[in-house]
Amino acid sequence: MGIQREIWQDHIEGNLFKNNEILLQSTDASQFVLQGKVVHIPQAGATPTITKNVSSLPVTVVQRTDTDITYALDQYTSAPILITNADSMELSYNKRESVLGEHESSLRESVAESILNSWAPTATTVNNILRTSGASTATHLTSTTGNRGKLTVADLKRASTVLDKQNVPMEGRVALISADLLGQLTDDMSATQYRDFSAAYDAKNGKLGRLFGFDIYMRSSTVVYDNTTTPVVKATGAAAAADDNDSVVCWQVNFVEKAVGEIRFFEKVGDPQYYGDIYSLLVRIGSRKRRSDEKGVVAIVQSAA
Repeated sequence: MGIQREIWQDHIEGNLFKNNEILLQSTDASQFVLQGKVVHIPQAGATPTITKNVSSLPVTVVQRTDTDITYALDQYTSAPILITNADSMELSYNKRESVLGEHESSLRESVAESILNSWAPTATTVNNILRTSGASTATHLTSTTGNRGKLTVADLKRASTVLDKQNVPMEGRVALISADLLGQLTDDMSATQYRDFSAAYDAKNGKLGRLFGFDIYMRSSTVVYDNTTTPVVKATGAAAAADDNDSVVCWQVNFVEKAVGEIRFFEKVGDPQYYGDIYSLLVRIGSRKRRSDEKGVVAIVQSAA
């Protein structure tokens, strides 16, 4: 008996951000997806000029010029997998559901890494890439060597100041920290700071605490930067370099965006060439920073020490 595709497609959509709830802290542009593949957002032009106590008439008539923001969604696919007839009939557990669950888990991880990379700042036009300032400690990223500056409370405070100067709203600020860097941050806290931080722990939503206006979230890994003068985000799956650096990515929810488009579940039941059933997944998702000047996002990148 074949799997009901609609049920699985709804299941996949409902679990896309499972264990990555931090990605929900963003603007959802899914309503603007056309035909499941492209985001099309009408963008209002400049706001009108306001004049106090007009002294001469007629005033100049202006026309607002509107634009469109359009970008294609990325396509994520799982490699087709075969479940033989013998597996379906003889195994004591439902291998089909087990295998598809693994596909779904891998899909979630790939999507999360790509979205975080697209949100991370890539330029210093608004001084939004900072470096850690703590004492020297051994690097923790796989395949890297040497020492790095520790993450400190002062570093997170500097990131908050950057957003303050950009007039970014205090509400909705989040900071995503890797497990290793979170350990460095809490080690640097005073007893009072740690008490105040942990008091905001929200187990249901994965929020660990609140510090300098940021809701703190932890993930096993975040975004990796290289060690150039102006650090650059390493592409997902790129080969590791010895001088790569871990980072903390901070943003305000109105300044980053994601969009979920087409979700498809494929199956071929009873394939005579393979003596079994073949399954695969396809999901289209896009994400971006909402401003070209990258305001509203800050990265704290490890410094070489």
